[in-house]
Amino acid sequence: MPRPLLYFARHGETDWNLERRLQGQHDIPLNALGRVQAARCGEIMRDLLARTGRTAEAFEFVASPLGRARETMELMRTGLGLQPREYRTDARLMEMSFGRWEGFTFAELEARESAALAERERDKWGFVLPGGESYAQLVVRVREWYESLERDSVVASHGGVCRALMVHLKIETPETAAMGDIRQGAVYVFDGAGVTRHD
Repeated sequence: MPRPLLYFARHGETDWNLERRLQGQHDIPLNALGRVQAARCGEIMRDLLARTGRTAEAFEFVASPLGRARETMELMRTGLGLQPREYRTDARLMEMSFGRWEGFTFAELEARESAALAERERDKWGFVLPGGESYAQLVVRVREWYESLERDSVVASHGGVCRALMVHLKIETPETAAMGDIRQGAVYVFDGAGVTRHD
């Protein structure tokens, strides 16, 4: 059975992104630039669908339940001429939990948690954040979500989830995925053979 086609958008920018604070599962809203980026994803989606001759109604729409992903999805759907709130959420698409590190910058953590940060640098994928998750644990729930898909989908989620999906689909290794940048204001197309970014 062929793998589903996915259009994946990371949520737009938040003030914590701008300040380089670890958000994890804290529910931080989009800022003004983030709303522009989310609307841009809707424009990109519209162009991509026009190229393939498919309509938005042919897709399932699903988002992380965190507000920044939901607002991104709603702005995308508005750009596609769809009812903004007619999509579902799935908790398996939530960002990786950074536990007690959420809300801090890496510079702040260096002063508080230097030994744990050094341990994380040795194994960024497998390191379980204090009170949180590891990327390896995140892959388990992302894999479960992906394997449950029954149709082509449009997804609004998070950078960590996109990295986990790339590893599950063997597009990236854990080492390269952990270092990769997942852009805001871009749409990643997972077509079963690989991934392409459109921005």
